[in-house]
Amino acid sequence: MGRIVVGVDGSESSIKALHWAVRQAELTGDTVEAVNSWEYPATSWASMMPGMPEDFDPQALATVALNETLEEALGAEGAAAVSKIVVIGNPAQSLLDRAKGANLLVVGARGYSGFKATLLGSVSLHVTQHAPCPVTVVRDV
Repeated sequence: MGRIVVGVDGSESSIKALHWAVRQAELTGDTVEAVNSWEYPATSWASMMPGMPEDFDPQALATVALNETLEEALGAEGAAAVSKIVVIGNPAQSLLDRAKGANLLVVGARGYSGFKATLLGSVSLHVTQHAPCPVTVVRDV
């Protein structure tokens, strides 16, 4: 029995990737690990949100968002069967780090290609080029 890592950021394409990963795990007997990654923006929080509450906890907010996304997508029982991982860091690098030792990494794709993908950056493109395991990209079509 192995592990399937899937990137879940709440987008429609990541939810499709989650469903794909769960179906694959049912076939292979692997466990599913849903990964949500967050990072502070390049500009300082202080300049964006003066008077931010001292108890502001982005890790806790990301955890709640992941739990809610999994429950909405899979139901309470399905969400309980998925390991939930929330990490601070670049999404592509976080997925690559979690994919070490995994049987499969699954990500969604929003369909950007060519010049637009170059300008925007692409998690799916980056992980397919650098992953330590096989990668499935679930297209949002």
